Amino acid sequence: MKRNTLLILSITGVYSAILHTAAWSVNNFLMTGPKAYLTYSSSVAAGAHSGMEECKFQFGWERWNCPESALQLSTHNRLRSATRETSFVHAISSAGVMYTLTRNCSLGDFESCGCDDSRNGRVGGRGWVWGGCSDNVEFGEKVSKLFVDALETGHDTRALINLHNNEVGRLAVKDTMKRACKCHGVSGSCSIQTCWLQLAEFREIGNYLKIKYDQAHKLEMDKRRMRAGNSADSRGATAETFHHIHATELVFLEDSPDYCTRNASLGHHGTEGRECLQTGKNLSQWEKRSCRRLCTECGLRVEERRTEVVASCNCKFH
Repeated sequence: MKRNTLLILSITGVYSAILHTAAWSVNNFLMTGPKAYLTYSSSVAAGAHSGMEECKFQFGWERWNCPESALQLSTHNRLRSATRETSFVHAISSAGVMYTLTRNCSLGDFESCGCDDSRNGRVGGRGWVWGGCSDNVEFGEKVSKLFVDALETGHDTRALINLHNNEVGRLAVKDTMKRACKCHGVSGSCSIQTCWLQLAEFREIGNYLKIKYDQAHKLEMDKRRMRAGNSADSRGATAETFHHIHATELVFLEDSPDYCTRNASLGHHGTEGRECLQTGKNLSQWEKRSCRRLCTECGLRVEERRTEVVASCNCKFH
């Protein structure tokens, strides 16, 4: 039997845990996507869900932990902003949809596509040639773009930022692909190899985009020109700013709040009632500092609660 220590953040000592289950509404995708692509709807739904689950994993010990309000990807939604966190949501959602479409295509789930063998037979490098079944990222990218980018109907700076971050997510899927090879030759000599490109684990894409989040670039816009809305002056200011931004760089427009306190109108739940960690096996420094980050730095105190968890010890009887 193992004993676990549960630390709860509290002001009054009353436990008020906030339990929120990720609830991704796929209706936005299905209603805005081209009717001809409804055959891909289940993959789009699964991809969007996997993106948000990865978001929750990456931000599990952060003050902002990817709440339900983060799942609304339209700039017309009153909860939307152009913060650093929003940039990650757009990127990981876009990546999740593209990833799942690509994988399902390679598995033969769609009649209209299969694996990418366009380079098969070509020399790829010293001692290897292209062969096998490369994951068809071009297909995944195309359909993902049609679905996800269709949610963005605006033409202002905020909309362009969201579209840019959607593209960062799609590029992340490409940039993390791995080359896999199979040896050929007498008695396993591996004198020649055939190689193909395959998707990385989605966790690796999440880690990649989390680094991009940490390095995200804040756009400094001319507010006078931005107030011009969808005018030529406003579009010119936006074009000038994006000219200096790399295609793989996440961008945001507004500084984030501290996320310590609850703000229902903005969909922020605050950190009161959240769990944190101080001790345990194989904890990262980021996890060990979670009580300080979620609690003391937010003016809360840590309430310790002990729970008993019955777990299998893998006993064997002889």
